[in-house]
Amino acid sequence: MTEARSLERIALALERLAPGAAVAPDWSASAYLWDTDPDRLIPVERINRVPLHLLLGIDRARDTLLANTERFACGLPANNALLWGARGMGKSSLVKAVHGELEASGLKLVELQREDIHSAGRLLGLLRDAPHRFVLYCDDLSFSHDDAAYKSLKAVLDGGIEGRPDNVLFYATSNRRHLMPRDMIENERGSAINPAEAVEEKVSLSDRFGLWLGFHACDQDSFLAMIRGYCEAYGVDVAEETLRAEAVEWYTTRGSRSGRVAWQFFCDLAGRTGVPI
Repeated sequence: MTEARSLERIALALERLAPGAAVAPDWSASAYLWDTDPDRLIPVERINRVPLHLLLGIDRARDTLLANTERFACGLPANNALLWGARGMGKSSLVKAVHGELEASGLKLVELQREDIHSAGRLLGLLRDAPHRFVLYCDDLSFSHDDAAYKSLKAVLDGGIEGRPDNVLFYATSNRRHLMPRDMIENERGSAINPAEAVEEKVSLSDRFGLWLGFHACDQDSFLAMIRGYCEAYGVDVAEETLRAEAVEWYTTRGSRSGRVAWQFFCDLAGRTGVPI
């Protein structure tokens, strides 16, 4: 009896440690955060995003992603998308802005953290039976050479038995086109017995995205156009000569030009001129 009671206590302890089944929310919000402690979807009441028309200098990526998402929201075929390239050029802002444009259609946005990729299968199981369409979004996605989590994502995209649910589309942003540092890919090629197979295993993940949208560093004219667009949208009145001189000094001291740097300059300018954002 003593041994039986001990086994029963162990079984009860294991049940307490095991994550319980996630409970679907009431779907009243338009965006959610996926949390794994315990599994649940946390509603986001206010999404931090910039209106789509203020994202300048990325016209092709904007139009392509918007059209792809519109088709998905209407129940038509659409592709998973990888937004890759220079930091601060609006990759994550574009995903959130596109969702904002289509929010009235009932499209939901669910953010999945890079650290929780291993739980993506459980999340898809929760979304599969929901009466809505979802853009599953992972920001700053990348993997190291010994990171096995990418295998979970490969199955989520299109490699598993069940496949991706028809009501879920996956968008990811990354600074890397192949989601791995170039030096790690080269190391795999140089040290493997069969270099081609070693590299193929790592880069095949990015091939599962039907859309590759590249973002590149902007030139000075595009940088200034972004700031002018913000000024017009928020009613900041400043002389063109002053705007140009201060903006050039700002990005020179930062050592880079990007959409993020343009927004940071505009926030400083709006604050100095007493205009709320």
